[in-house]
Amino acid sequence: MKFTKMHGCGNDYVYVNCFEEKIDDPNKVAKMVSDRHFGIGSDGMICIHPSDKADFRMAMYNSDGSEGAMCGNGVRCIAKYVYDYGLTDKTTITIETKGGMKELDLTVEDGKVSWVKVDMEKPITKADQIPVSYNDQDTVINEPVIVDGKEYHITCISMGNPHGVVFVDSVDDIDIEKIGPKFEHHPMFPDRVNTEFVEVIDHNTVKMRVWERGAGETLACGTGACATAYASYINGKTGNKVLVHLIGGDLQIEYDKEKNTIFMTGPATTVFDGEINI
Repeated sequence: MKFTKMHGCGNDYVYVNCFEEKIDDPNKVAKMVSDRHFGIGSDGMICIHPSDKADFRMAMYNSDGSEGAMCGNGVRCIAKYVYDYGLTDKTTITIETKGGMKELDLTVEDGKVSWVKVDMEKPITKADQIPVSYNDQDTVINEPVIVDGKEYHITCISMGNPHGVVFVDSVDDIDIEKIGPKFEHHPMFPDRVNTEFVEVIDHNTVKMRVWERGAGETLACGTGACATAYASYINGKTGNKVLVHLIGGDLQIEYDKEKNTIFMTGPATTVFDGEINI
């Protein structure tokens, strides 16, 4: 199987051009290639397919083999792949995902894509659509929750996949390997959850660490950054345009109040091409 290793702010995936490659068991293959000791090493695998609804279709798989709905860093890298490898010459493209249709604007420098702006669509706060179960409430915004004997306040948002945003005094002091799985598997989240631990720096800047369902802590999460920016805005902690500092780099997130949609702008990087026997 031919592949390309790519990352967005350190959120790395193995990309497979399924216009040319055929994968019979992508869940199993994703788990194998993601292993950082016995495989290629990544947060998961992303397959680029033809689409009858958009320019391309994205299928993403976490490092544990489970299929995800959407990945903001991953969808930016798809845009870079399809342009750089000649699958399209357009600088505005659409990508079909399980988390909805995404429109992407590509910034090209010296014939290669360097930055991508993605219309991540509207944030969803309705509890049954996230999904989250909390005292039969319609929304879960800044609500108390006990995890591992400690009270946190959580804001739940879907960006095509479920997120729980938790504001903390210092993200560096979070024992994320211990607390992350307890949020992920909390009974209030029937489909598990991605958890963002967020430290507010100022009215325009936040710092974030993320525990992703099925992958553990990653260096960045695009949909998580979008959920974090929107949660920061609706909780009155920031304005509608926020720079999100992640371990792997920065993402600029803007909530367009008139359109009720979120725009994410960030880098996409190719690491190397290869071949692996599966």
